[in-house]
Amino acid sequence: MTQLRLGDTAPDFEQKSSVGTIKFHEYLGDSWGVLFSHPADFTPVCTTELGFTAKLAGEFAKRNVKVLALSVDPVDSHSKWIDDINETQNTTVNFPILADDDRKVAELYDMIHPNASVTATVRSVFIIDPNKKVRLTITYPASTGRNFNEILRVIDSLQLTDSHSVATPVNWQDGDDVIIVPSLKDEEVIKQKFPKGYKAVRPYLRITPQPNK
Repeated sequence: MTQLRLGDTAPDFEQKSSVGTIKFHEYLGDSWGVLFSHPADFTPVCTTELGFTAKLAGEFAKRNVKVLALSVDPVDSHSKWIDDINETQNTTVNFPILADDDRKVAELYDMIHPNASVTATVRSVFIIDPNKKVRLTITYPASTGRNFNEILRVIDSLQLTDSHSVATPVNWQDGDDVIIVPSLKDEEVIKQKFPKGYKAVRPYLRITPQPNK
């Protein structure tokens, strides 16, 4: 399997899940998507991740994002694990968990790294836009829980930069100043797009207030 790269079309698939059969592209519809994998059911780090993701339901909804988890265990195992997650994390899992026991999706998305484990998926994250394009990939080791606040931050950045001629600087958070893209040169256009003005630290580094705030 060739590694997925940014800008590639996210492979479509049909697979069993905790809520029934999922047809991936159909499931996403015109939403953004986060697909993230887990080494196995009933693993401690995954339990905390899935619980926290469930608690972020409102944050994902307001960004028009659908979440889809994956583990290489069957549906009946997922159902029992979800009960554990709900009880131990004081939440309700409100998104599907793919039952990838045939490794079909794991192979499509290159989620198994043989030098780490020949059977378990690494902690892969894919952010996918409404055009089904891969916009971010992150791969964590099995021992390290993911930072879902960072995943939300990246989604905020992607949605902002898709709709405005800006990029987001280091450690940017929603509401912070942003950077006017270097390719935008026309001063009249800049005045129209950024009526709050900008500070030119260098000709290529022009700081402006976030335009949609």
